[in-house]
Amino acid sequence: MSKNVKPYKDSEVEKKKQVEQMFDNISENYDGLNRVISFGIDLKWRRRVIKMVKETQPKFILDVATGTGDLAIAMADSNAEKIIGLDISAGMLQVGKNKINAKNLNKRIEMVQADSEDLPYPDDTFDAITVAFGVRNFENLEKGLAEIYRVLSPGGIFVVLETSVPTKFPFKQGYRVYSNYILPTIGKLFSKDKSAYQYLSESASVFPYGEKFNNILKKIGFTDVEDHPQTFGVSTIYSASKK
Repeated sequence: MSKNVKPYKDSEVEKKKQVEQMFDNISENYDGLNRVISFGIDLKWRRRVIKMVKETQPKFILDVATGTGDLAIAMADSNAEKIIGLDISAGMLQVGKNKINAKNLNKRIEMVQADSEDLPYPDDTFDAITVAFGVRNFENLEKGLAEIYRVLSPGGIFVVLETSVPTKFPFKQGYRVYSNYILPTIGKLFSKDKSAYQYLSESASVFPYGEKFNNILKKIGFTDVEDHPQTFGVSTIYSASKK
């Protein structure tokens, strides 16, 4: 990442701890606010991620930066034997656990609090690994991706859904106005953490999307790297594998 944006600019605490605190703070209303901010389009993007994963018929799935577990829960509609949702925020995980309990998915899905840059699993453990809107929150992007590569089984699939920046008129200009002014304003109105949605906007704007992110994945060792821009380039789905 060209610039290491942190949620709380005046704090000297490392980014990792700040991100944990931020998501703990906004966990209670994160799901509802997320749907409003994305106009619900993120649900379509997530369905495409799930389709890509299900086509590989994985037995063991890891959803990194799972948040409240939306993607992990959606992937329960597959033949996977075990799905693990991993996140650094206890607050987000608790919301996810409540949803899992309500759907009686406890035996299929496990929610784990851990650091995405220090995954508590042996090499070559998972057939599929996903991250939805989480890699830009890594304190050290390459270290986090290297950990994912380590625990991914040879031949396994890695799918990332992340924000990107439209490059064509008028979507580029519209996105800039929305992300710089509208999104932070909505966040400030409806979230008790006034810095959170400003950070989410800023971190998206500096993330190395598209070919730059492809090149980072290749540098780590991933193969079959592809990117699939979504909705005029507002987000991008990346897929990769491991030899």
